[in-house]
Amino acid sequence: MKVQHAQYQQFVDEVVGLVQQYRAIAVQSVQSISNQLYWNIGELIIRKQEEFGWGKSIVEQLSKDMRFHIGEGLSWSPRNLWFMRQLVYEYSNLKQAVSDLTNVKQLVSEVPWGHNILILQKVKEADARLFYLQSTVKNKYSRAVLLHQIEAGAFSNYKQHPPQHNFTTALPVHLQEQTSESIKSVYSLDFLDINKPMTERELENTMVEKVKRLMMELGYGFCFIGNQYRLTLGEKEYFTDLLFYHRVLKCLVAVELKVTEFEPGFVGKLDFYLQLIDEQLKQPDDKPSIGILLVPHKDKLEVEYALRTVSKPIGVAQYTLSKKLPKELLGKLPSADDFKQIINNKDKKL
Repeated sequence: MKVQHAQYQQFVDEVVGLVQQYRAIAVQSVQSISNQLYWNIGELIIRKQEEFGWGKSIVEQLSKDMRFHIGEGLSWSPRNLWFMRQLVYEYSNLKQAVSDLTNVKQLVSEVPWGHNILILQKVKEADARLFYLQSTVKNKYSRAVLLHQIEAGAFSNYKQHPPQHNFTTALPVHLQEQTSESIKSVYSLDFLDINKPMTERELENTMVEKVKRLMMELGYGFCFIGNQYRLTLGEKEYFTDLLFYHRVLKCLVAVELKVTEFEPGFVGKLDFYLQLIDEQLKQPDDKPSIGILLVPHKDKLEVEYALRTVSKPIGVAQYTLSKKLPKELLGKLPSADDFKQIINNKDKKL
């Protein structure tokens, strides 16, 4: 019997869809069980500290013994054990704002562990924490998108303008991406997604367009060359988010935008791109190329150490320039306030 191509392709798509759907269910189940375990460990730590008067050192000792009996893993690090305790303690002591602790425990179990930690660290109001937990469950936020929602004050905006919408229960592209990231996550099971279903790449592309528009409007002498500008080395190709030429500085400027917190590897990658740009694109009378790295959050000490090893002048947002950038260039690039506009107003005009 001859198989029709269109019919067979539809059959393959249906099978693949089933696999992806049940894969997501399996990931969510493991995530939920892990978070329930973390909550119970946090409860046990608090109860035993109260019962026996144990101090902080008990968490350090527990971490060592857990690694001995169960094996190495970030789940049993002192820092993560403290997060388990903090999670239980803070939500249990917010009954005046969050009356249904059972509901809170359910939300915590459905939210990736890294997201729970982010909400604890960045959000202090009980109602706001509950809002971000609910939003993450409903919209399948990635950690990166959740961070942007918090930084943009989504809870305040929600109180002023409550949204009216409903989301599909199907498994679109953004959920496939979330499931893939979840399986690789060391805290087990990060998911991905903003106020509408959106992949992390879509968010990044939106932000790149915003950066380009702002820099072109600022009048600092930036001449746009290209988005996702292609660079090559041997048979490999690489793409920098944005490439400009600065008429005043007489140099090329590469801009990389990340929607996740700063990682040292971001600097190394941008430094590598600048080396390719200088060797392949820079004209003899051009000054050395400059890199601008934009991230939503960074640890200053981590950035300082990362910049020590790079050979090219790189500025890292929030929003200071590398000490390797010559003094005469300061003031000729967009300021901290200019870049803050990009992050804080990313939902406008687009």
